[in-house]
Amino acid sequence: DELAACADRAPRRRASRRRAARRRAGGQLVLRQKTHPGPGAVHAHRALRDPVRATRPRSGRHREVGREREPLRAASRCVSFLSPTPIDGAFRVDPNVSAIAIDVATARGGRERAPHRESASPRPKRLPTLNQRPHTADARRLFETRKTLFFRQLTFRSSLSSSEVNEALGNLKFPHIYPDPESRALRAALAEECGVSSDCLLVGCGADELIDLLMRVILDPGDVIINTPPTFGMYAFDCAVNAGVVVDVPRFGPEEGFRMDVKGIKDAVAKHKPKLLFLTSPNNPDGSVLPDEDLEELLKLPVLIVLDEAYIEFSGIANSRITEVETRDNLIVLRTFSKRAALAGMRVGYGAFPKGIVEFMWRAKQPYNVSVAAEVAALAALSNPKYLKDVKEKLVSERDNLFNVLKECPFLSPYPSAANFILCRVDGRDALEVKDALAKEGICVRHYTKPASISGCVRVSVGRPDQTALLKEALTKI
Repeated sequence: DELAACADRAPRRRASRRRAARRRAGGQLVLRQKTHPGPGAVHAHRALRDPVRATRPRSGRHREVGREREPLRAASRCVSFLSPTPIDGAFRVDPNVSAIAIDVATARGGRERAPHRESASPRPKRLPTLNQRPHTADARRLFETRKTLFFRQLTFRSSLSSSEVNEALGNLKFPHIYPDPESRALRAALAEECGVSSDCLLVGCGADELIDLLMRVILDPGDVIINTPPTFGMYAFDCAVNAGVVVDVPRFGPEEGFRMDVKGIKDAVAKHKPKLLFLTSPNNPDGSVLPDEDLEELLKLPVLIVLDEAYIEFSGIANSRITEVETRDNLIVLRTFSKRAALAGMRVGYGAFPKGIVEFMWRAKQPYNVSVAAEVAALAALSNPKYLKDVKEKLVSERDNLFNVLKECPFLSPYPSAANFILCRVDGRDALEVKDALAKEGICVRHYTKPASISGCVRVSVGRPDQTALLKEALTKI
């Protein structure tokens, strides 16, 4: 009888716990979606066509929530993470449902189980978004600045997207189905374009993922990589994450064009016996190109060389080395769709690896690292080579115009660049103050405090001619 009574009480206890969990979460009912194309998937599909329209507040039935009543916008909640904010054009959490989303993501709990709710420090004031009305003069000024910046960036990005990409994303048929874990269609298209076998190609969620994956496969704790600052910061970051040791061989200064210290690299390889040497051409952030003779000298060293060609399409003077990967045992080449195809938000990168390494990369790779939408967008971009060529030619042409504008500014000294950005030294003024002053005019640039060779510099990305004109106007004003 006692066992029967306990069994009878068990379902009631479980139901009671579920009711308590809903109360802690603010009374919201959390719906789990599987792989069927329910209303959330349909709304997400619409969001790919028009993210701003998809996230507008919707009227709906009301359901009792604790002691209050709140619109139950189930479809809107399913794409709450696609709400655009005007700070940088990125899609962020909708402020109307952010607390619920954070609770679900952290603990599926509420105030009692989510530590961010119990923080002793006061919660910072939330900045106004596009669907909120600012109430103070300062908030209105900040709102207008960020709104202007957001729509400038949104217009620029949409103008660079090819019609094929927009149409492919708008007609995406299977967002509820998991992507191909091997990205076979995209690898086949890349093999045809690059002139290499698809067996040596690997596609990642941006080239950043491939950098981290390579280090996880190659490095043991305490192993050394050679870095050549100033350069892309993810090399040192991922090395530290994977318990490696970074040995820096600084580039020469701007007076020598930021060229690499080949002799210093040779000495470091002989002394530290590194497993990886990272090279970037054109280099980020200065835009310098690695000469062929220097690369040939470095390829003779007993070290695996990773050549990052993220900006190679804009160089005009350097040829990609991706076709040499199959004939060299110590060369890896990384590329990306972020720059040449204007698909940075989709996160699609790829690399060519020696067959002795790519086998182990496959073993360590996450199965669904490239989304359905990302692969569809990349394939659509590859199907229109004229679009890719137009993007490159327009950016290279506007880069020359931007360089002249920056050169005319009395407190900026631009350096020649073979990428889609220009590095400038700020003379007689503080670089951070210049960055902040431009931000108030709705223009974002990046400033640097280290390493010493680029301390006090800002980097300006190449945009459209009208954006260059806005930058010129803002520089004159500040």
